[in-house]
Amino acid sequence: MPGEQRNTVWNIPLERNPFFTGREEILGEIRDALLSSGKAAFSGLGGIGKTQTAVEYAYRHKDDYYHILWVKAESKESLTSDFAQLATPLNLPEKQVKDQQEFVNAVLRWLKQHDEWLLILDNADDLSLIQPFIQDFQSGHILLTTRAQATGTISRVEVKKLPEQEGVVFLLLRAKMITKDTSNDTIPPELRDRSLPIVRELDGLPLAFDQAGAYIEATHCGLAAYFELYKSHGIELLKERGLFAPGHPDPVATTWILSFQKIEQANPATAELLRCCAFLHPDSIPEELIIEGASELGPILGPVAGNTLSFNNAIGDILKFSLIHRHMTTKTLDIHRLVQAVILKSLDGEIHQQWNERFIRAMDHVFPSPEFENWPQCERLLVQAQHCTSMIITNNLGSQEGARNLNQTAIYLYERARYPDAEPLFQRSLAIWEEALGPTHPDVATSLNNLGGLYDSQGQYGKAEPLYQRALAIREQALGPTHPQVATSLNNLGLLYHRQGQYGKAEPLLQRALAIAEQALGPTHPDVAASLNNLAGLYDSQGQYGKAEPLYQRTLTILEEALGLEHPDTQTVRENYEDFLKKMEDENK
Repeated sequence: MPGEQRNTVWNIPLERNPFFTGREEILGEIRDALLSSGKAAFSGLGGIGKTQTAVEYAYRHKDDYYHILWVKAESKESLTSDFAQLATPLNLPEKQVKDQQEFVNAVLRWLKQHDEWLLILDNADDLSLIQPFIQDFQSGHILLTTRAQATGTISRVEVKKLPEQEGVVFLLLRAKMITKDTSNDTIPPELRDRSLPIVRELDGLPLAFDQAGAYIEATHCGLAAYFELYKSHGIELLKERGLFAPGHPDPVATTWILSFQKIEQANPATAELLRCCAFLHPDSIPEELIIEGASELGPILGPVAGNTLSFNNAIGDILKFSLIHRHMTTKTLDIHRLVQAVILKSLDGEIHQQWNERFIRAMDHVFPSPEFENWPQCERLLVQAQHCTSMIITNNLGSQEGARNLNQTAIYLYERARYPDAEPLFQRSLAIWEEALGPTHPDVATSLNNLGGLYDSQGQYGKAEPLYQRALAIREQALGPTHPQVATSLNNLGLLYHRQGQYGKAEPLLQRALAIAEQALGPTHPDVAASLNNLAGLYDSQGQYGKAEPLYQRTLTILEEALGLEHPDTQTVRENYEDFLKKMEDENK
């Protein structure tokens, strides 16, 4: 549209690869497929270059689209999170809502209402996960990168091994032995002859060429010496071949082992940083997880992670071998899954356990309390937190730090209405506390209360009631009948009965909760206002307006004085009270 001002969105997280070589045919095929059907996929082996080819397509065709959007699609969590985050750059009205699913729905509506956009779903290996996100679009283009061979109705373009001559060019470019202007025909014969054995050993895998070139550049060992060193690590190659498809050799692992050894010799703390990353979720590792959690990461890495200069130097040492990627704008790190796999395979069971425990403690230290004001940081850490909780559950770990991890992550998921994800975390947290502290400890009551609240919010009252009752009994026994936490349990159980219409059971519980709060906290505390509001709502539901009105009035007075006229809680109660007054007026007409 010549002459028209474009309001575009571009969130490609990767820079254009200056060493990108070849792939002209499949770039043309994917363009034709997108123009024909609107959906297409780059498919192939891990490390074969699918993501880099998708990035190259985006840069080549950036003037053909108004908007180019990037979403990580390796899991339900990353899909939902990345889709939700698109609401902000797209400037959607729903970007202020609290429910993550509302963000996603808003983005999907926007895509259906607009055209001339490209949506790239990276690492969409499980196609069943992405189906709800790509259905019923009449315009725009959707490009996947996936390891899946069967892509159904989505046009598939296979990303194959680089041809030998393109592999030579790529390797020499990456090793900085030729420039981008050097054509295949003008490569000096001696360089071609020395690089061909390496290219053939690495068998066309671009990621392997990138690693080999990085090693040669960093060490200045030369092509012939690298090839000899590579050949001497054939045993490691055989050990790692299972990471790829059956029958495919695994040169990448050997290349990485060489890099690990070099890093270990140069700086043990840098090697520890790489090991640390191997235990985390591979994508978008927030740097603050390592920096702020430094005190929990052991005597070698801890001091380095806690010092900005030392940390940057360690990152720089790893970047020399392209073993991680650092994103300056988001302050996150990425590490390839196969790099992680090779590192993990090299560690014995005792070291595995040690790093699992460090990860748990670091996450416990860094993950914030899941109040509303901390939600952005909770969301930023969520993928790592869920990776941590999955590791706790899978390995049946039982530390109290792990229980707190499970509980804090579950509370955040609960607040975002992601109840199925929260439930197993609450359940495992409860089991750990019961085993570690005994069945009558107050922290067990807290876990019971949280799990009960989860079921209560979903209307599963039969599951919630015994949990609330047990939490109440524990708190009365352990803390005494007039403790504020007892009032919390009374309120929860009373509100549960209120929602079920069991007003006779609800009233004495809510009255007792109010009496405890007034005695323990004073008559003007905001928690007293909450108890007053609960009791007022009960009377309101029964049509006992004469009992409800003074309680509503007192609630509003307390909140206005304690929190201010403009506080969200004050405004909510004021609006509810005004609705109550209008309802009474209408019924008296």
